[in-house]
Amino acid sequence: MDGVVNIAIDYEKYKADSKWDGLKGYLTNTRMGKDQVIENYGHLWEIEKAFRISKTDLRIRPIYHRLRKRIEAHLCIAFCAYKIYKELERQLKEKEAGLSPEKAIDILKTIYQITIITPYSKLKESRLYLPNTEQQNLLKLFNI
Repeated sequence: MDGVVNIAIDYEKYKADSKWDGLKGYLTNTRMGKDQVIENYGHLWEIEKAFRISKTDLRIRPIYHRLRKRIEAHLCIAFCAYKIYKELERQLKEKEAGLSPEKAIDILKTIYQITIITPYSKLKESRLYLPNTEQQNLLKLFNI
């Protein structure tokens, strides 16, 4: 009988395993107390979010440097960019802007500055080009 598969369920094993349903265990090499370990584990999502932001939104990887000072400089710049990103996130939340940092950055990327130089004058005038209300509202939010 080629191609025939027999399946059997060990119901005793299934019932024995059910006593562990809903339990969660932590294995660590730290000297923290169990309550501290559990509390810190609860913040793991924030660390994972930071890595996601640094890899996707800030694009700090890959690192092509070989020299230690250049690698350290690259990481320092990446850390500063992350801090600025988090500050933007904090201020948008504080101002109840209803915007994510990603959306605010996308809007900012569409703002241009125009410099006008007349041919018969040495006057130079610069203005921001804000054709839509999203751009205008974002700048008003930060009093610019």
